Amino acid sequence: MQAKATRPAPVKTTKKARGLIRSLNRSFVRDDKSPRVVRKSAQPEEYTVCARCGAMYMRKTWRHDHNLTEDMLERRRWGFCPACEQVSRLEAQGRLIIRGAAAAAHRDLIRRRIENAARYGMKTQPERRIVSIDTIESDGEALEVLTTSQKLTHRIAHELKKLFGGRTSYNWSDDGTLFATWELEQLKGRKAKKPAAAAR
Repeated sequence: MQAKATRPAPVKTTKKARGLIRSLNRSFVRDDKSPRVVRKSAQPEEYTVCARCGAMYMRKTWRHDHNLTEDMLERRRWGFCPACEQVSRLEAQGRLIIRGAAAAAHRDLIRRRIENAARYGMKTQPERRIVSIDTIESDGEALEVLTTSQKLTHRIAHELKKLFGGRTSYNWSDDGTLFATWELEQLKGRKAKKPAAAAR
């Protein structure tokens, strides 16, 4: 007669043990979730106000909507936020190339959409800005958008694809920069016109 194999009793883990396991799993993960722009520059003192954009550094973040008391206003210092410094140096973490016949035909509408997406992102995170929007003459009148953040580049490309259609591609590099392209040959929902039949 064979003896039945017995399973070991399950070990009960406490909340403390589960938390320790999770912390060990994250031991080599970067704990600073701030944008790359902020990590490159020195940390300013509390209540530093950017002289260019008006963002204020408080509680380790740059924001435009911090509520200030009179004491904070008296202790404020003037300086420049990391995004303004990066824009002045024309240094970009994201690059978006916009190509295509329909993109060239609707350039003003596309520019407005880009600026709206950047303005919306700047409300919550002033570190994400557009560095420049230029025309690339050698690439058939394509547009090049440079941003201070790869996430803003990704957001702009996503918003353009969502609104107009087209095709996007993304290429992240090891240094944290993003190169994206968006191509639009015809607007979303519109079919290309068929050529007229030859007269007989």
